[in-house]
Amino acid sequence: MTSKSRYTVAVAPEVDWDAQAAAFDDEPDHGLRAPEVRAAWADRLRVWLPEPAADVLDLGCGTGSLSLLAAEQGHRVTGVDRSPAMAERARTKLAGRSARILCGDATAPPVAPRSFDVVLVRHVLWALPDPAGVLRHWRDLLRPGGRFVLVEGVWGTLAPVGIPAARLTAHLAPLTRDVRVERLSEDSPLWGKDVADERYAVVATV
Repeated sequence: MTSKSRYTVAVAPEVDWDAQAAAFDDEPDHGLRAPEVRAAWADRLRVWLPEPAADVLDLGCGTGSLSLLAAEQGHRVTGVDRSPAMAERARTKLAGRSARILCGDATAPPVAPRSFDVVLVRHVLWALPDPAGVLRHWRDLLRPGGRFVLVEGVWGTLAPVGIPAARLTAHLAPLTRDVRVERLSEDSPLWGKDVADERYAVVATV
């Protein structure tokens, strides 16, 4: 693995996510509109999530694409996003499913402790200023035997930003009893294109 010294874990620049909501699903791995991309993510979720029906908390759910896949697989899903426009699109996408979408901050979601079997987060943790502290809070939302499913990475070449897998697993070590890393960079159907940066998932049981 590339030395951690090359990486900068940066707070994401302020983005008007309400303004981004209308075009958010245009990215192949956001909207999952292409059948092969959708199928690739569905296959991964079947492995990462426990047997249905589990209670899944999708933090920073955006327009709800992963929430929808989890609901289609029989899980009870709660999605949380701080953008009202994103949350509304997610509600529309999941209408009629066993799901609820809340508007709130992913770092302190408006849900009760020990209410979930899974905390599912994709491309959110890397942008937070205190990932270790956020993970401790998220740990309290899980029931005994619950799991984290965290999809993260490092993006860019000249000035890469993100959170390397080694750093994330170090944050999880005192909070979990089993941590598994899956490399995702070479699975191009997930992204709708070939990628050369570090992309991975961590599945960790508490």
